[in-house]
Amino acid sequence: MAIEIKVPNLPESVSSGTIATWHVKVGDTVKREQNLVDIETDKVVLEVPATADGVLESISIEAGASVTSGQVLGVIGEGAAAAPKAEAKTEAPAKDAPAKSATAPAATTTAAADDVQGPAVRKLLGELGLKADGIPASGRGGRLTVEDVKAYADTQKTAPKVEAAKPAVAPVSAGPREEQRVPMTRIRARIAERLKEAQNTAAMLTTFNEVDLTAVDVLRGKYKESFEKAHGVKLGYMGFFVRAAVEALKRYPLVNASIDGTDVVYHNYYDIGIAVSSPRGLVVPIVKDVDLLSLAGVEKAIGAFGAKAKDNKLTMEDLTGGTFSITNGGVFGSLVSTPIINPPQSAILGMHGIKERLVDVIVGPDGKVEKVVKAPMMWLALTYDHRIIDGKEAVLFLRTIKELLEDPARLLLNI
Repeated sequence: MAIEIKVPNLPESVSSGTIATWHVKVGDTVKREQNLVDIETDKVVLEVPATADGVLESISIEAGASVTSGQVLGVIGEGAAAAPKAEAKTEAPAKDAPAKSATAPAATTTAAADDVQGPAVRKLLGELGLKADGIPASGRGGRLTVEDVKAYADTQKTAPKVEAAKPAVAPVSAGPREEQRVPMTRIRARIAERLKEAQNTAAMLTTFNEVDLTAVDVLRGKYKESFEKAHGVKLGYMGFFVRAAVEALKRYPLVNASIDGTDVVYHNYYDIGIAVSSPRGLVVPIVKDVDLLSLAGVEKAIGAFGAKAKDNKLTMEDLTGGTFSITNGGVFGSLVSTPIINPPQSAILGMHGIKERLVDVIVGPDGKVEKVVKAPMMWLALTYDHRIIDGKEAVLFLRTIKELLEDPARLLLNI
């Protein structure tokens, strides 16, 4: 019985997807629930699992093609045995047959033209700066596969480089000036679209402040081991910033609001987007109802999203909603930046690198410096939509976060 492999129902906000990678080839044995193919949308990567055991009989749509809900991607032959791979039979040589030369080259199929390359292969060749000529092809009908290209690229990395002797006088040519044209991934195109949308619609303005993280460092140093033992998660900085942001949002509800046409929509819940880097680009998973979570609960949620983003396992539900966002450029070494609002939200908090800086100098009665005080300082940036948030409110909001972090006991006492 043949079973069709179909594109799953895409969410309403996603009209189509792109076949990213086939993980199996025609003739391969597949198991129920085994991931067969990845479909990339502008938000997440969807996995299409096998619905039964069998053999992949055909692939209807190759990598790189655009697809919509319900399209047939291929066919599985249920319960069929794996198709045997073509192998050379080993037979005893006839007595009269001449012995084959030990130095004769092995019979290997190579790919040299576009008709034996799929879109994913062409894309990978372009990214690696390789040509199909001479790369051994193992696919059906002499087709070049992604695995063939990767294996060839690995051999090129490990092969010893032989440097030709340079002529004494003749100049060395710099070689051809080449360019590569690689299509944007769907998520990168969507990021570009949303960032431009924010710039075109919101009246964005950024205000800055700096925070002394000495008190947070003291708490982390004192309790990080017992915290990890009790909760199974490390005590990081992000949990403190998220909790401080929620308290500030409660005091300044317009920062947690959004614009819908000519209306201002106030939210009585706090869903915080945490920007994280993934192999596919920047994504912003949403930690829901943060005001109901403990510090440990916040750290666990952020850690779980980070792991899912790294493995491309984020779902549409993970990325939907959000009333306020936080981004941390400090993990990459940024000292200060102006983050862009994630629409339809009205504000975003930017964290940056922590630097030891001079904060005070104590001078004695004789005019000599008695003590130089340094502290771990971080620049904070709040980008906000000036259409609904006034400068005074934005400044006070950011100052509230600063005060809560410089005296974390306020987070427990709600003062």
